[in-house]
Amino acid sequence: MFCGNCLRDNALVASLRRLGHEALMLPLYLPLTLDERDESAGLPVFYSGINVYLSQKSGLFTGAPGWLRDLLASRPVLKWAAGKAAKTRAQDLGEVTLSMLRGESGRQARELTELVGWLKSRPKPDVVCLSNALLAGMTRQLKAALGVPVLCTLQGEDCFLDALPEPHRAECWDALTQRAAEVDLFIAPSRYFADLMSRRLSLPADRVQVVYNGINLEAYDRAGPATVTPSPQERGDTTPVLGFFARMCREKGLDTLVEAYLELRRQGKKLKLRIGGSCGPADAAFVEMLRGRLRQAGVLGEVEFRPNLDHAAKVAFLRSLTVFSVPAAYGEAFGLYLVEALAAGVPVVQPRTGAFPELIEETGGGALCPAGDSKGLAQAIGELLADPGRARGLGEAGRRAVFERFSADSMARALLEALRGVGQRRLHEAGCG
Repeated sequence: MFCGNCLRDNALVASLRRLGHEALMLPLYLPLTLDERDESAGLPVFYSGINVYLSQKSGLFTGAPGWLRDLLASRPVLKWAAGKAAKTRAQDLGEVTLSMLRGESGRQARELTELVGWLKSRPKPDVVCLSNALLAGMTRQLKAALGVPVLCTLQGEDCFLDALPEPHRAECWDALTQRAAEVDLFIAPSRYFADLMSRRLSLPADRVQVVYNGINLEAYDRAGPATVTPSPQERGDTTPVLGFFARMCREKGLDTLVEAYLELRRQGKKLKLRIGGSCGPADAAFVEMLRGRLRQAGVLGEVEFRPNLDHAAKVAFLRSLTVFSVPAAYGEAFGLYLVEALAAGVPVVQPRTGAFPELIEETGGGALCPAGDSKGLAQAIGELLADPGRARGLGEAGRRAVFERFSADSMARALLEALRGVGQRRLHEAGCG
């Protein structure tokens, strides 16, 4: 499936390279699924998902011959295996999560040794950045082998860890808190998540810095949203369109949005619904249930599902919307889909939870509603639809803010500034400045 964190990391590396820096992105577990050029192309996949699983399940596999491990880490085999896999559930992953956090003392120690050995064979980096805190178990060995700072981006790990069953939940939080003390700097995507993880990991204020996520804006129009060429069926149709673009799952609140849409239709609102985003085999039953709900209400013909779009199709999809909402059922650390919608000049309506209030304040691009309340969501969407001038103004304000502060290049420059701060601090601690 498409992963927002992978999309963010890929855009970051591409921007760092455009700015003249050497940046290397190594995929872990599986090859990346992206809607833009893969910046990790040609590089090996470390911590092969198959090897990680087998190492966890059998101590004997740690002694497996290298040729077998290499085969199981090959991109074709991993892609085949990923296509057969169902949705990963936190309830099933307590043991392997704890093992990964234990790093060199965990069952995946051989994978860590292989990664460190490969990095040592390359030119020495200035810094290593881990893409999420669940990889913090690597920090000790990376710093010992390479002698460079290790940064870690925070990406919504709390929801996954809190969903683990006990005793693994408490054990993983404890292990992460211990390992987090070894990381030189954490990069949080919002003030909301920086504060939350600082509390939960007992991190001092100077070890967490906020760098807002950004996106590649090349396909978007800086002067304003482009006109979408209507299909023959849509020519002359001015019906407003409510849109969703994220993983098609309950956690992202798609069922809440569908209920809000049905509420608006019951109120007599003429409105279409377009649903896009990642949809894998594990999401199919949920999506089919929603189709049944819409069919029963007699409005399925006004609803369009557009799964797994490429980048150009995604941008066109967003530009076709009147109002956008992804009413996530949990506290999002950021929500990259909001920036994407705002870049297309589309106003957003989001629940008053997680990082959403912060992003609405920073961009001026939307409105807030009560969390987990389909009728409250319907009311907020209805108010925007009833005031097209206000809706256009919010969309325009959001588009300007994204181009000014939420581009991939802005994200890269902010990260570079954070890296300079780490270097200065290390010199100071060493008594050199």
